[in-house]
Amino acid sequence: MTEKERLNRITESIIGAAIEVHRALGPGLLESAYEACLAFKLVERGLKAEQQKPLPVVYREVNSFPDSLRSLRAQR
Repeated sequence: MTEKERLNRITESIIGAAIEVHRALGPGLLESAYEACLAFKLVERGLKAEQQKPLPVVYREVNSFPDSLRSLRAQR
């Protein structure tokens, strides 16, 4: 399997999990509720999920916003 194929499979798994969670919960909840359920679903699918990890923003080679974004990270 090529790296591109591997990444496509992971991407499909993440998107599928997000769709499944949203269909089960429906609209209107806080983002944190969807995030917690998605993290649980990703782990069920064999992915490593980390919630609210700092996501540094680099603009023009300057790391000027080291903790400005928090995100859900998933990896195999």
